[in-house]
Amino acid sequence: MKNLKKKKASAQNTQKGSKKRFSIESDPFFHEDNDLKRRKRFGDDEDIESSDDSEDIYGSDDEGVDRNERKDEEEEEEEETAAEKRKRLAETFLHSMRESKRKEEEERESEEEYDREEREAMRDSWMVDMLQKEQMEGSGRSRKAIASRIQKPTEGFHLLVKHRQSVTAVTLSEDDLKGFSSSKDGTIVSWDVDSGKTEKYAWPTDEALKSHGAKDPQGRATKHSKNVLALAVSSDGRYLASGGLDRHVHLWDIRTRQHIKAFPGHKGPVSCLTFRQGSSELFSGSFDRSIKIWNVEDRAYVNTLFGHQSEVLTIDSLRKERVLTVGRDRTMHLWKVPEESQLIFRAPATSLECCCFINNDEFLSGSDDGSIEHWNVTRKKPVHIVKNAHASLQSVGIEQSNGALSNGHMENGTLNPQCHSSSALSWVSALTVCRNSDLAASGSGNGSVQLWTIENESKGISPLFELPVAGFINSLVFSKSGQFLVAAVGQEPRLGRWGRIADVRNGVFVHPLKHS
Repeated sequence: MKNLKKKKASAQNTQKGSKKRFSIESDPFFHEDNDLKRRKRFGDDEDIESSDDSEDIYGSDDEGVDRNERKDEEEEEEEETAAEKRKRLAETFLHSMRESKRKEEEERESEEEYDREEREAMRDSWMVDMLQKEQMEGSGRSRKAIASRIQKPTEGFHLLVKHRQSVTAVTLSEDDLKGFSSSKDGTIVSWDVDSGKTEKYAWPTDEALKSHGAKDPQGRATKHSKNVLALAVSSDGRYLASGGLDRHVHLWDIRTRQHIKAFPGHKGPVSCLTFRQGSSELFSGSFDRSIKIWNVEDRAYVNTLFGHQSEVLTIDSLRKERVLTVGRDRTMHLWKVPEESQLIFRAPATSLECCCFINNDEFLSGSDDGSIEHWNVTRKKPVHIVKNAHASLQSVGIEQSNGALSNGHMENGTLNPQCHSSSALSWVSALTVCRNSDLAASGSGNGSVQLWTIENESKGISPLFELPVAGFINSLVFSKSGQFLVAAVGQEPRLGRWGRIADVRNGVFVHPLKHS
């Protein structure tokens, strides 16, 4: 019993001691002095509060931690906001700049796209117009009625450019502002249509000609002949081609008037030249009976066409790849270049001297008996013939159509038909057609240039006006608008010296044509 009491007393004392050891009031940690010490140790900014309730103890600790974390987060947020504000403002400014630049570029691209589409539409429209125009020109349906609007001339030809020897060729630039002429003395001249101001082309030395591709003179010739028989100008106004007795085709730069190339190959004099309209293809005809094709842009030989049995005298071409030639074999050939084929038209009983296209299916030819033939590609014989086309001025004393000149007196001198064979003087030596129109002109050595109206096939051509000018008419060309006619006049014929009219002036003559 005593032992049990002792154990109970001991257990009670233990419990008492135990309770005393874990009492909040007896714990020195929660005394105020210790609290002050702790505050000093942790710093004034950390305040740990105590509570007698154990639940308050843990709750108080959690609140302190949350408060510190929120404070740290608030400080971090305040620091990030200050840093990010500058960044945000900078990014906003850059973004606005980018947007402004992007909008400007979009607007500019939109305008450029509109302009590009407009340009493409205009180009497409131009191409359609050109194709339609080419088709109309090829079929002859776009023929302009100019002849009916030509007023009766009240003035004659006037001399624009003088040459020392007979003028053999004349041609005009595509815009009709500049003309070119050549003569038997080798002179090549460009001139202003309005003022007549001239610029001469200078032939290079023989050494320079060789460097440009020329071969040594053949036969008995000891140097290159400068006698020029033919001229042609490209549609783009860049190149002038000349040909003559030296058997070469010479190429000139119109802008600089410098010789740039000599094409050898012909075995006879180069008698005629023509550029295909709108291209760099050049065709040359020669006394060697051949027609050669050249590409002036590439400075290259392309092909040779054979078919004539005698000298080739005249050549003409339009936009289509067709070439019209006349030879002394009394034939006219229509060459279809891509197919390398030809149609041959034979003169009834005379020798053809010249030819020109009306359109791709119709053409004219002039003969040594003074007649003019109207041809169609579908027929082998002329659809219409005008005989003695230049016979009216062979008698002295016939009053001219313009009433200005009579008794044999002509512009450019006096013609005495008795000095020469009347048949020789009435040869049709030159023909031309105003492009895409019903107006044509022919020339001879009898002292006149005849204007013609091109009718339909059943009517052929009919005379319009006679324009007097003394001398051999070696070449004719209309302006594209039909406002004037240019004639190359000489004392001698272009391809020979069998005739001479001594009292006329060699030169380029222009006749204005007034329209109603």
